[in-house]
Amino acid sequence: MPPKKKTKKITKKNPQKTGENDLEAKYRRSILDVAILQDHIALQCESVIKVQSDRIDLRRRLKDMEQKLQHERQDHRDVNSDLSRQYKTMQTELTNKAKRMEKEVSQLKEDLVLCQEELRKEKREREQVQQEKDAIIADLQHKLNNMETDYEKILHETLDSLTSQLSVAQQGWEDKSTTLHQNYKELLSDFGLDALHI
Repeated sequence: MPPKKKTKKITKKNPQKTGENDLEAKYRRSILDVAILQDHIALQCESVIKVQSDRIDLRRRLKDMEQKLQHERQDHRDVNSDLSRQYKTMQTELTNKAKRMEKEVSQLKEDLVLCQEELRKEKREREQVQQEKDAIIADLQHKLNNMETDYEKILHETLDSLTSQLSVAQQGWEDKSTTLHQNYKELLSDFGLDALHI
C-alpha cells in the first residue's frame, strides 16, 4: 500500500515550484508502487514455486500410489489366480475322491449282499446239520432204550435160568447130601458109633 501522505498546511507558493513538487511526489509514489508490485510479484513467484513443488510432489506421490495400486492389483490378480487354481485342484480332488468313495460303496454293497447270502447259506447248513444231529441223537437214544430193554430182558431171562438151574442143582445136592449122609450114618452105625454124638 502507498504510504500516507503527510498533510501540510497549504501555503501559497510559486506555481512552478508546486508543479515540480507534484512531479517528485508522483515519482516517489511510482517507485513505491513498483517496490510493492515487485514484492507482490516475488510473493506470487514464491507461491508459484511452492505450487509447482507441491504439484511435483503430488505427481510423485500420485505416481507412487498408482504403482502401489498396480502392485496391489497384480498381487490381487495373483492371489485370485492362485486361489482359483487351488479351488480347481481341490474340486478335482474332491470329485475324484467322491467317485472313489461311490465305487467303494458300490463294492461294499456287493460284498454285503454276498456276505448276507453266505450267512444265510451257512445258517441253512448249520440248521440242517443240527437237524441231522438231532435225528441221529434221537435214533441212538431210541436204539439205546431198545438195547436197555433187550439187556434187561436177557438179564431177567438169564437170572431166571440161573435161578432155575441153581434150584435144580440145589435139589440134586440136597438129595445127594441126604443120600451121602444116610450112607455115612449107616457106616458109623456099622462101626458102633452114634452119629449124633460125633
